[in-house]
Amino acid sequence: MDVLTRPAEEFGNDETLEHLWAARAMEHSDIYFNVLCSVDTRWLRLTPHDDLIYTHFRQDFPDLDVSYIKENEIKNNVNKARWRLFCEKFKTIVEDYSFGTLMRADTKGDYSEQNTILVPRVQFYAIEIARNREGMNNEVKKHYKCASKAHMEIHNKSEVAA
Repeated sequence: MDVLTRPAEEFGNDETLEHLWAARAMEHSDIYFNVLCSVDTRWLRLTPHDDLIYTHFRQDFPDLDVSYIKENEIKNNVNKARWRLFCEKFKTIVEDYSFGTLMRADTKGDYSEQNTILVPRVQFYAIEIARNREGMNNEVKKHYKCASKAHMEIHNKSEVAA
């Protein structure tokens, strides 16, 4: 029997792979947040396809307010179908287009449990490219210093130990 024809319920999640994905996702979000703190985001390019992604995004979602993304709105049945169609346009263009990626819900906040949504990579690109080009991500520099969370956690632990 071919493995791909067997029911998904027969397979469990590999905990090691889940931890590796989580570590990679956190590293990506940490690096991206530091970039936001370091540059004028209006000129930041996330992919070689930013122009194409942004054009299709604003054609398909012209009224979406990207400053604050409500998870229940982008993941409801109607919008989930719209986003699926959008994402599929980039299947052969954007590497790992459907890879789960962490995104901030509110542009004014950092990555935290309350402010983080899991989305497909190309959806992350579309929303973040819009935030960058429309000047919303430049607000981050006003509220946060450019230092990684990992660095801040180590610094905070060393202060507590002292």
